[in-house]
Amino acid sequence: MKPRIGVTTGYKNGVQQVDHHYIRAVEVGGGIPLIVPMVEDASTAQEFATLLDGLIMIGGPAITKGLIGALPPDLGETDPIRIHADELIFAALSDRPVLGICYGMQFINAQAGGTIYADVLAQRPNTLLHSADRGSPGHTVTFAEGSRLAVLLGRRELAVNSHHIQAVRDLGTGLHAVGFSPDGIIEGLESEDGRLLGVQFHPERMLAETLPLFEGFIQNCRKG
Repeated sequence: MKPRIGVTTGYKNGVQQVDHHYIRAVEVGGGIPLIVPMVEDASTAQEFATLLDGLIMIGGPAITKGLIGALPPDLGETDPIRIHADELIFAALSDRPVLGICYGMQFINAQAGGTIYADVLAQRPNTLLHSADRGSPGHTVTFAEGSRLAVLLGRRELAVNSHHIQAVRDLGTGLHAVGFSPDGIIEGLESEDGRLLGVQFHPERMLAETLPLFEGFIQNCRKG
């Protein structure tokens, strides 16, 4: 059976929703996508987690845990219902692979005790535009030689999209920065054991270049 990959969702005005790009990335990457319900009880999350071989945590609004500075007017907070549900499923899959995308990468870092710039452009000197909504055309990311992300992608440099206002400042316990934009912003991280992966860009929207990342991640989920 193909690996069963949980996909978290957005939440607004009582509605869960997910961009189809994430679902398609899991399917063409060789997995079965299962949308993760936003539950309130830890035992429910634990029961649902028994269905999953791995998890993809998608993009979203602002991370507030570990936040440094004040959120800018063009970035809203994430609904507490989503935050709680994300925390439950992340904890329930503590022994299985997790790929965090954009908000998802920042979420992983914050859960490990790391910190997040509220608005990296305003808080860090000589930072490029990283938000497409603010006019960013994208940039390159360079990955550390031998890193899990470099191995999965099959390359050390990649031209990527850029859709974030926040950014990782201090890494959480057990995490390593393995991908950087030209201005030094962390664009890729992974845990010491390789179970946790995070990218700041949106690979689900550029599968012509990033399909090997999803294929490799899903294959690792198959191995457990």
